[in-house]
Amino acid sequence: MQLPDLWGFDMKRIADHFSWRTYVLFTLALIAAMLLCICVGSVSIPLRDTLTAMWNTLWNMEVPAGISKNIILNVRLPRVINVALVGAALSLCGAAMQGLLRNPLADGSTLGVSSGASLGAVIALAFGVIIPGSTYGGTMLMAMFFAFLSLALILSLAYVLDRSLSTNSIILIGVIFSMFASSVINLIVTFAEDHIKSITFWTMGSLSGTNFSHSRILALAMLLCGGVILRYARELNAFSIGEDNARHIGVNVKRVKMMILITVSVLIGVCVSISGTISFVGLVMPHMARMITGPNHKRLLPASMFSGAIFLLLADLAARTLLRPIELSIGVVTSLVGAVAFITIFYRTRKAR
Repeated sequence: MQLPDLWGFDMKRIADHFSWRTYVLFTLALIAAMLLCICVGSVSIPLRDTLTAMWNTLWNMEVPAGISKNIILNVRLPRVINVALVGAALSLCGAAMQGLLRNPLADGSTLGVSSGASLGAVIALAFGVIIPGSTYGGTMLMAMFFAFLSLALILSLAYVLDRSLSTNSIILIGVIFSMFASSVINLIVTFAEDHIKSITFWTMGSLSGTNFSHSRILALAMLLCGGVILRYARELNAFSIGEDNARHIGVNVKRVKMMILITVSVLIGVCVSISGTISFVGLVMPHMARMITGPNHKRLLPASMFSGAIFLLLADLAARTLLRPIELSIGVVTSLVGAVAFITIFYRTRKAR
């Protein structure tokens, strides 16, 4: 299947050079980034001590005295794992949405699900919503609930206006809903003066204070939702040549579209409920991965996961260390870097045309 070049790069020439060695390099780069983020921080820890602590703990051996076991295993390791999982998930969602909607400006938040999840979390923070018997508190569950609610509302409106659920209808309603959710959030913030700082910090994104319980939730969401998205790589390739052509070669367009939209929304809802709103990862990193792998989604989707994880790890490291001991919100770093990167990509695309 010949895939169109929607982004202005010589995709066929780039993809010809892509091989399993690229995955090996991605894996090594991810491991290096994770170790760097564990070792570097407000307190620097030697690499040898980090490896010793993790190795001894893995084999149930005593960690030598003098090694900051608590910082390594209970503070930085779970945070690093969560950052990598969130970055991989957001980038995967962005790549899937760009392929599904045939729009290089699309990402997972195009549906308005991120805005809906943020609205739910802000309501929980502002009004102190507590769900009895919940291990993870009202914020996470409210964010996930509003993510599902947003998806149902957006798809219902799109179906009423256009029973074919065309891409333009979904994008338009998603953008309108995002603006509506943003207005409601601002209204809530106006009347929640005691919680302005925590709400503002959360809406800019942060993974400080996350633990292994969050890692298990993210890993499960990635396994289930990410597996479904990867399963539809062939169908996403078919969408690249148009919905009508995809339908003619046997793709159940409506079913595939609904499955991808739902799984992307679930995955984004889980990520936002844990990390807050993190911009530009799902928009920029698939473009970066596409420059390496080409437009074939069988290669692009895994590469997007690696690139998103590495990028967010480095962004989180910068947020923790640039102004230490003050910690920036990770969304501030991703927005600054992502804006510059996207302008560069856009300029290169226009120049190539």
